Amino acid sequence: MSNSSGTAGSARTSALAEDLRLLIGTLKRRLREQGQRDDLPPSQVAVLLRLEKDGPATVSGLARSEGMRPQSMSTAIAALEAAGMVHGTPDPNDGRQTIMSLTNACRERLRTGRAARQDWLSRTIAARLSAPEQQELAAAVGLLKRLVED
Repeated sequence: MSNSSGTAGSARTSALAEDLRLLIGTLKRRLREQGQRDDLPPSQVAVLLRLEKDGPATVSGLARSEGMRPQSMSTAIAALEAAGMVHGTPDPNDGRQTIMSLTNACRERLRTGRAARQDWLSRTIAARLSAPEQQELAAAVGLLKRLVED
């Protein structure tokens, strides 16, 4: 009997994990829809977020950080430069290297995109959930945070 309740618990946990994974994927898509129409490929977004978080870096440093081949990173950087999202300056310590940074236009794009997504989510929560449901959501967010803590 203990084994059957363990199996039922395991099946319930697996179903919950699948529901959560699917729901988070849908939420991510809905949030992405609220951002800019000309969204960048995920690899380029990852580069921009890395530069925003960690600051200026060389192409080879970015490639290491993102687990990409330097050639692939160079391609991503070239596309971001052409779009006016990043710019390079010579590395003062090694003239063969270029240090990549976000442009002011990119920083503004990141800020406005986040603001649009935040606004949509805030309005949606307020419109669709009652005050008690919002409290339940806050509790669920706390549980989700525990799932991703190291």
